Amino acid sequence: MGLVLFPGDGDNSSLDVSWSYSGFAAFRRRLAETEGIVLSEMWGFGGERPWSEASTALESLLDHPDDGGDDLSPSKCASILVRLEAITNQWAREGGDQLLQQHIKDARQLASVLRLCIDKNVPLVFL
Repeated sequence: MGLVLFPGDGDNSSLDVSWSYSGFAAFRRRLAETEGIVLSEMWGFGGERPWSEASTALESLLDHPDDGGDDLSPSKCASILVRLEAITNQWAREGGDQLLQQHIKDARQLASVLRLCIDKNVPLVFL
């Protein structure tokens, strides 16, 4: 079981990115840590800290149900993309272990999907 993020363009052959639930959790946790956010402290992740106290362009990705939930608009995809690419470049400069290398690969795949959503002016769907 896992989840897939893909453009809501109705094209079943479109580019997508997928994770196991635990893999997506680890990916989001690393993204949040890079932004100075401890997910376990946040509302929806077992903590009490409201998302209004977190300032990141990744909020709509970090504070989203693992699957289902609202689609992310092309404008949200654009703001996520800019920050995601900056973080990916930072991670690549850091080098690191095998898990970090997998997160870099996943982030680049997600960036490609986000770019497709923006180019086609369609939402990002979580399934």
